[in-house]
Amino acid sequence: MIKLLRVDHRLLHGQVAFSWTKQLGADCILIANDEVVEDELRMTAIRMSKPNGVKLVMKSIEDSLVALNNGATDKYKLFIITGNLKDTERLINGYPQIKSVNLGGLKKEEHKRQISKAISVDDSDVEILKNLDKAGVELEIRLVPNDSKQNPLDLL
Repeated sequence: MIKLLRVDHRLLHGQVAFSWTKQLGADCILIANDEVVEDELRMTAIRMSKPNGVKLVMKSIEDSLVALNNGATDKYKLFIITGNLKDTERLINGYPQIKSVNLGGLKKEEHKRQISKAISVDDSDVEILKNLDKAGVELEIRLVPNDSKQNPLDLL
């Protein structure tokens, strides 16, 4: 059962590893990201951030979709983390059972505009958010579980 899909360019870090995992009661974290699976050093660093007693899996988007669609993840209380909205959209298009997306961190870059403390978007990101909204996916910005939900489309 998917507990949450979170978009965070930092992937797994203290706030995510402990606050969210505990709040969700997740027993497995799936990091769905094409770049991280090609970077052994980054994967090693991420493994060190994993909470005790929680399984950590890092897969490409395609391999994540295979695992989701073949039922390999069904036995877990799954917390999925992607690094950007493009990967999130690919995941949802390939596994439409995902109905909610939490935005936790989208890096501020020169060509992006900041819409909240931790969320910066460009035109492509805005288009993805609008497409997800049209598809009936709930969108929220919350850095930590106790924050109140904010719809990113209200901030554009």
